[in-house]
Amino acid sequence: MDLLLDIWALLSARTEPLPVATVWLTIAAAALLVLVPFTWRVTRHVVTIVHEGGHGLVAALCGRQLSGIRLHSDTSGLTVSRGRPSGPGMIFTLLAGYTAPALLGLGAAWLLGLGHAVGLLWILLAALALLLVQIRNWFGLWSVLVTGAVVFCVTWFGSSAVQSVFALLVTAFLLLGAVRTVAELQVTRSRRRSSGSDADQLARLTHIPGLFWVVVFFAVSLACAALGAQLLGLYCVVRCA
Repeated sequence: MDLLLDIWALLSARTEPLPVATVWLTIAAAALLVLVPFTWRVTRHVVTIVHEGGHGLVAALCGRQLSGIRLHSDTSGLTVSRGRPSGPGMIFTLLAGYTAPALLGLGAAWLLGLGHAVGLLWILLAALALLLVQIRNWFGLWSVLVTGAVVFCVTWFGSSAVQSVFALLVTAFLLLGAVRTVAELQVTRSRRRSSGSDADQLARLTHIPGLFWVVVFFAVSLACAALGAQLLGLYCVVRCA
């Protein structure tokens, strides 16, 4: 019982406020990670992890049998689940990929707005541990382990300020990265006559053009970015005042 109370106290602990300058510098750093081609080639793997994790989570929630997740060095991924090849379950599973980073970023912004940076990091670490058991290739295993190791080191060894900065960096990165990946999706689709992208698979299932689903992904990403910015703005005003 005491152990559970200690864990809850750790997860629910509120971090000290960050200076306003630190908040904006951290958000600027997240933007650079997304906008600079060299850093994006590396950090995009994090977005892929969340993307495939979103597929896997929704597939399980829809009653589909999750067979495994593969992550590739070119930042692509594949989530395999068994069940009906059509119907609402498959549609929601396909919808979950490109919306997952944006929704996770929005949830992270909400937790940060409440001051729970440490709790956010532990939640991310637990999610990575659950995802790890579903990985079915060596690169994917390495990718998740390295990401988890970085989150663990910051969570376990970092000071309160370092944890807050890292949590804010991850949050801003997910919100911005989600928008860029949708833009890249449409660029890739425009260069190919046929594609196996989530949008094109949804088009085949629903008989609604793939561009419509790209617009849906883009709208969700922009909405989450806007709402997340408002929450982070409150974080600046309330936590950094």
